[in-house]
Amino acid sequence: MAETETRTRTGTTTTRTAVRLEAVTKEFGTVRAVDGVDLAVREGEFFSLLGPSGSGKTTLLRLVAGFEQPTAGRIELAGHDVTAAPPNRRDVHTVFQDYALFPHMSVEQNVAYALTVRGVRKAERLARAREALATVRLDGFAARRPAELSGGQRQRVALARALVDRPAVLLLDEPLGALDLALRQEMQTELKELQRTTGITFLLVTHDQDEALTMSDRVAVVRDGRVEQTGPPVEVYERPATAFVAGFVGTTNLLRGEAAVRVVGRPGTYSIRPERILLTDPAEPPAEPPADGRRTVTGRVTDIVHAGAHTRFTIALPHGDRLTVLRQNLTGLPQSARLDGEIGLSWDDKDAFPVPS
Repeated sequence: MAETETRTRTGTTTTRTAVRLEAVTKEFGTVRAVDGVDLAVREGEFFSLLGPSGSGKTTLLRLVAGFEQPTAGRIELAGHDVTAAPPNRRDVHTVFQDYALFPHMSVEQNVAYALTVRGVRKAERLARAREALATVRLDGFAARRPAELSGGQRQRVALARALVDRPAVLLLDEPLGALDLALRQEMQTELKELQRTTGITFLLVTHDQDEALTMSDRVAVVRDGRVEQTGPPVEVYERPATAFVAGFVGTTNLLRGEAAVRVVGRPGTYSIRPERILLTDPAEPPAEPPADGRRTVTGRVTDIVHAGAHTRFTIALPHGDRLTVLRQNLTGLPQSARLDGEIGLSWDDKDAFPVPS
């Protein structure tokens, strides 16, 4: 099995690689959907490909599954070159957004279908199907048909069917996209717990930033067929490598150094997350004098959106830029936090992270 070295504070550890892409390119006629991608997914991790529609993330997943062949480059699974191997010769299974369940079969028959095709004995395949259904908490649903299930239950059946064959890698292609918000959030928690329980490597494709940040051990942000940044969710969010990553992963404010508000006293472009900006009333003296390294400005409130647990403000600055500010609804707002009101803003220098222009 392929191994990679990871440096830690105490030395060098060896990590097995479940999926590796080396200089992978995929062209459809004159369109280059994937452009020289290098990527390594570690064994047993929850890894997400995050990007907007048309970024190439689904094509990357299809290349790993074997549904597409690369124009150039190399694909490895567990250290074995599978670049030219067909899908049925790869130890992966794919869960799609539309579930693709057989409506005339029971839940148990749907889950056991792959084992039936492989000629596994009836007693064994039924036992493994029931085990997979228990893993996704559908023990009592074996005799039902897909039409008798909710959307979340059908999603669990699709997961059980993919897990019954115990693949090395589970590929998830926008699996929660058809679910409503509350059910999607519930399934995010269940998917992460399922991955931890089974220890199977999960490779998820999604355009939902919250989904990727919530579930993943690591995230690769994809744009125009290339990987812009790879890292743990907190690193990608707090330290975006490019302006695109800063703007796509969550909400951010991009300001230019001294030309804007002297973010850290030198030129350049900086990302400041909305929740790191404090609102104050400029008419009231501060409770404490401003600390060194903290920037303060004033602006005019142009929009207020109440969104349950927090309120989102849009603030116009004197030089023309606009800032988005998120404030948790824990205490009362400053008197000036009203439409057309003059408001004070401040943030710490360390919360202004430099990104390439």
